[in-house]
Amino acid sequence: MDEQTPPPPDHDSPPPPPPPASGSPTEFLKGVVGKRVIVRLTSGVDYRGVLSCLDGYMNIALEQTEEHVNGMITNRYGDAFIRGNNVLYISAAEAL
Repeated sequence: MDEQTPPPPDHDSPPPPPPPASGSPTEFLKGVVGKRVIVRLTSGVDYRGVLSCLDGYMNIALEQTEEHVNGMITNRYGDAFIRGNNVLYISAAEAL
């Protein structure tokens, strides 16, 4: 049997695209309940803490919350409630 060596990689071609993200936003949110998240408000302020719960209006309850303005911690709260109409996005603070 002949063994053939694969052709050398073509360094001029772009890298393959990343795999498409799987799952819906609802699945993501269910997956981060009880985990550390970053909540960015429309004002640019970040809140980092453990996502306790949220509802369909994106009202959010956080525990062990830190308020970050311009990357600096400005306040610490035990529990915080954030009204959904102020939320720009929610991001996982740690790998899922």
